[in-house]
Amino acid sequence: MITHAVFFRLKNPDSIEDRDTLIAGVRGLAAIETVRSLVVGVPAPTGDREVVDTSYGVSEILTFDSVEDEGIYQVHPLHQKFIAEHEHLWSKVTVYDVTHS
Repeated sequence: MITHAVFFRLKNPDSIEDRDTLIAGVRGLAAIETVRSLVVGVPAPTGDREVVDTSYGVSEILTFDSVEDEGIYQVHPLHQKFIAEHEHLWSKVTVYDVTHS
């Protein structure tokens, strides 16, 4: 199993409309057949600690049964459409791919 964690830094971090538009777009990725689960969210108010990064505006955490399934997701037309329609909303994207042990 693999977890694909993505953190979006918004171009307009104070825009609730931009944040909500991106969240709606991310939710649509659950329709891709290789996505086992999807969680979308925003930074949690867990306190100001040096090790906590709250510089992102929206995150998505997806799981896949295999690296191959994640690869199918990457080139899937719905994923490519999501990028094309929403990339104007973010200034930076950071991805962490984790293999389950």
